[in-house]
Amino acid sequence: MEFVERLNALSAKIRQQSAAIQTEEATKIAFVMPFINSVLGYDVFDPSEVTPEYICDIGTKKGEKIDYAIMKNGEIQILIECKKIGEPLHINHASQLFRYFHVTSARISILTNGQVYKFFTDLDAPNKMDEKPFLELDLLDLDEHTLPELQKLTKSAFDVDSIISAAGELKYVGQIKKEMASQFSQPSDEFVKFFAARVYDGIITQKVRDQFTNLTRKAAIQFLGDQVNGRLKSAMSGAAEPSYAITTLVSKTVEEPEEDRIQTTLDELEGFHIVKAIVRSVVDAKRIVNRDTQSYFGILLDDNNRKPICRLHFNRSQKYLGIFDQEKNETRHPIASVDDIYSFAEQLKGVVAYYE
Repeated sequence: MEFVERLNALSAKIRQQSAAIQTEEATKIAFVMPFINSVLGYDVFDPSEVTPEYICDIGTKKGEKIDYAIMKNGEIQILIECKKIGEPLHINHASQLFRYFHVTSARISILTNGQVYKFFTDLDAPNKMDEKPFLELDLLDLDEHTLPELQKLTKSAFDVDSIISAAGELKYVGQIKKEMASQFSQPSDEFVKFFAARVYDGIITQKVRDQFTNLTRKAAIQFLGDQVNGRLKSAMSGAAEPSYAITTLVSKTVEEPEEDRIQTTLDELEGFHIVKAIVRSVVDAKRIVNRDTQSYFGILLDDNNRKPICRLHFNRSQKYLGIFDQEKNETRHPIASVDDIYSFAEQLKGVVAYYE
């Protein structure tokens, strides 16, 4: 199964079985181990990859255990602490993660209850786990924006430098989104005053502030509704404004006529991030860009048509990965799933090397 399908399968399992799970241990077996194994791709039955009940003595603390330590090349890469399904995940639940984070080689730690996963690193201070996660995943409410980042944590794509470099942006974008959601539902005095001062000419008294609190909330709700309706109308009428959906992004390229529309699928975006993760060991990841067309999804170096790396031919039942040689001749390779791109890692790196 493809990456998103594996996530959806685990999500369905949680919906069906969570009510029957009564303990932390049952949560691990039913949900966390399948996440580590099926989604992240680590062998939970191989102690050289996944060590359950990992012991890491520190100071006077002896014999305490972390639920799981994920290893790569003999070094700990990820620490996981588990709670029972449905239990809220507070930062005080992560005391062992805090203690062990700075005495192991791990750069990523995860706090989870089997449904919600909170990912931490050390952005604020080296070797000290941050108090706020850089990424949150709810398997019952999947956010398409988190999926490419989650895939960087998989065994086949694990690249700690790429993960850490993206973590700062992810952390603050996530916090801003939460703050925006909070302000839209329960606007603060500062938020209300900001807008009231721009539309109300009189003195902003407490009575005026109370009035504008309700008006601001209504305006925010209506604004969001207008945006959604506008995008739906755009999608239905074929208007120029792009509309976003859960699994597709509709956009147009510079080369295409105004009336043409391109459908960029989640598989294509996932494939792009896989290629980017592979070739970033050869060139700066910022130099890898994509251009979608109606017939294929192109991945280029330096946003230059003369430097094609590969093409994703995913708009058909049989997927193909098209790779270029030195003469820019394309050879199409049939693949069963997006994950199969990793099998062509050396060839993709070789293409980039042609242009350097």
